[in-house]
Amino acid sequence: MKQRVEVVKAGRIVVKVGSSSLTQRGRIDLERLRGLVDAIAARRVEGTEVVLVSSGAIAAGLAPMGLRSRPRDLATQQAAASVGQGLLMARYSDAFAAHGLRVGQVLLTVDDVTRRSHYRNAYRTFARLLELGVVPIVNENDTVATTEIRFGDNDRLAALTSHLVHTDLLVLLSDVDGLYDGDPRKPGTTMLTDVRGPDDLKPLQIGRTGSSGVGTGGMQTKVEAAAIATEAGIPVVLTSAARVGEALRGDPVGTLFHPTGRRRKTRLLWLAHATSGLGQLVLDEGAVRAVTERRSSLLPAGITAIQGNFSAGDPVDLLSPAGVVIARGLVNYDATELPGLLGRSTRDLARELGPTYEREVVHRDDLVLL
Repeated sequence: MKQRVEVVKAGRIVVKVGSSSLTQRGRIDLERLRGLVDAIAARRVEGTEVVLVSSGAIAAGLAPMGLRSRPRDLATQQAAASVGQGLLMARYSDAFAAHGLRVGQVLLTVDDVTRRSHYRNAYRTFARLLELGVVPIVNENDTVATTEIRFGDNDRLAALTSHLVHTDLLVLLSDVDGLYDGDPRKPGTTMLTDVRGPDDLKPLQIGRTGSSGVGTGGMQTKVEAAAIATEAGIPVVLTSAARVGEALRGDPVGTLFHPTGRRRKTRLLWLAHATSGLGQLVLDEGAVRAVTERRSSLLPAGITAIQGNFSAGDPVDLLSPAGVVIARGLVNYDATELPGLLGRSTRDLARELGPTYEREVVHRDDLVLL
C-alpha cells in the first residue's frame, strides 16, 4: 500500500475532531476518546508535533446539566461549555498521561487570530508548548464568544490554527470516511480520494448539517475549512474518526485535498472565509481602482458613505458605487469617528488633527479582495 508522502513527511500536524465523534447521548465516550489519543500518541512518539482541535465541550456539558439536546440560546450554550470543558480536558489529560504525554488547554477567540498583538501572543504560546513536548488541545472560547464575533465552527478554527502554528498537515475527522459525490448513505455514490482544486467540487452535492444533533458543522464546513488550509499551502486529509490511526500513518484513507496556494496572513484568511463585515464603506470609482488594482490602503478621500455600527479593529465590507462587495478589511476607526473624515484629503486631515490622525481607514495589509 502506497503511503501519502504529504502525511509521512509532516513534522507538525493539526488534528480536528468533532463533538459527534467524541460523545454519545450528551456524555463523553471514553472508548472513542482513547482511540483518538492512542493514534495521536503513536505519531507523537515518532517525533511529530501534534496540535489537537477538539469540539465536545458543549456536548459534554449537556448530561451533567440535565439537557437532552444542544441548547439554542447562546447563554445556555456558554453555560454548558463552562461545565463540559473541564470534564473534556480531564479525560484528555488522563488518556494522554497513559502514554507519558502532557496536555495544555488553549481557548481561542477570533481576536487571537486577527489582532496583531493577540496573534503574536497566541503563536508564542503554541511554540513554547510544542517546544516543551506538550500536546496543545484547542477549542473556541465558547464561554465568552458572541454570536457576532466567533469562528462559527471548529472546522474553520482548525484551518486557521493550522496556519497560525505553521503546520505541515491538517487532518479533519468526521462521521463519514471521506468526501463523496452524493449522499454516502445512498447506493451509487463514490468517494473522492483526491481534490486538487475548486473545479473538482463543482459537481458535488455537499450536506450542511450532521445527524447527531450535537455539532455545529457538516460536510460543507469541512470542505470550506479545507479550502482555507489548501489556499495557504497546507494539505488536508478528511476521513472518519474511526480511521484516524490509518490517516496519521499515511495510509490512503479518506480524501486528500492538495494545496492550491501559498501561505498568507492568518487574519486575511479569516477575513475572507470565516466572518462577515460588521459594517460597510461605500467607495468612489477611484478608491475602487486603488484598492483592487494597485492594492493600496483605503483613505478617507475615497469613501462616500458609511453603513452600520462598528468599532476600530472590526471587519467591514468595502462596496463599489453600485453596492457590490469588492473587499473586506479591518477598519482603524469607530463608525462614529468617520463622518467628519469622509471625502477629505489626508494632507488636510493631518494638518487639522495632528500626529494622532490615522491616515488609512483600512491599511492595505489588513485588506482582502473578495
